[in-house]
Amino acid sequence: MKRQNVRTLSLVVCTFTYLLIGAAVFDALESDEELRRDGMLQDSTNALKRKYNISEDDYKMIELVIIEFKPHKAGPQWKFAGAFYFATVVLAMIGYGHSTPVTAGGKAFCMGYAMVGIPLGLVMFQSIGERLNKFASVVIRYFKKYMNCKKIEATEMNLMFATGMLSSIIITTGAAVFSRYEGWTYFDSFYYCFVTLTTIGFGDYVALQNDNALQNKPGYVALSLVFILFGLAVVAASINLLVLRFMTMNAEDIRREDNELQSSSHHVLTLDGEVMAVNGKLLAGHAYGDEEIYRDIDGNSVCSCNCLGLNHGDNQELLLDDYHPSQTVLNSNLRVKRASV
Repeated sequence: MKRQNVRTLSLVVCTFTYLLIGAAVFDALESDEELRRDGMLQDSTNALKRKYNISEDDYKMIELVIIEFKPHKAGPQWKFAGAFYFATVVLAMIGYGHSTPVTAGGKAFCMGYAMVGIPLGLVMFQSIGERLNKFASVVIRYFKKYMNCKKIEATEMNLMFATGMLSSIIITTGAAVFSRYEGWTYFDSFYYCFVTLTTIGFGDYVALQNDNALQNKPGYVALSLVFILFGLAVVAASINLLVLRFMTMNAEDIRREDNELQSSSHHVLTLDGEVMAVNGKLLAGHAYGDEEIYRDIDGNSVCSCNCLGLNHGDNQELLLDDYHPSQTVLNSNLRVKRASV
């Protein structure tokens, strides 16, 4: 089996194994808490219905109003500042779900906008990531030169370490800022930054949704957008290194397989009663028997070794121009055994 096929199969197996492990861990961590919260909410719902004598239909209406009103508590979401924030989330493929278009025109434009904007954003983040890697390689070279290192060239591990450190600094700093402005705990802010920069975007924590921040805090809005765009560029730099490394390994495997294919074409491969190739030339394999002979298409043997007639009789005839090993075999009634592959 080819090395590339083995790697692909290994990746598929590892991915599904990782999914199974993740499902088991999330089940163990969240399942009991989900049941507890569900029971608590059911008890609260029944208590409210009994206390205020609310019918089931009225309660469903109240529930719908509360859910629909939740995005509006943060202030206008579709004025220019909020719309720009939404467009950034779409282009970056984060998709919090904190606000969504409700008109048919808005939904249609969102689909067309995403089809053009997402590839554009990917190319932009990838390009910025490459420039960051180039800048990091220059800094690493100067640093190694200053430290009098023998090899001053930046390796892939050096670049991965540099981009990893920069990503950690951005996430930890952003967590401190959002914890200050949003009132979250530092761990929740760190969780929000990680989910945002990895473009997971669950939407359970979304910045700029309190105290009309989109309209009243333009500085904080600009800071949040810079965090998203610059943070995604740094993450793209790290992903760019991983992708390049994988592509390099893939190219090396292709080159190795081509070399093996070329080298194998210089060897005789004997197949039972089938056609075999020597240096790309087809040979006819005759039936296996006492006079089994593998001949060229023109009837001449291509065997260039000393396995036929070398130790039988006079070997001087091997030097003749019109000598064919097959004649020696037929005249001496020697049996040609099948070569083992």
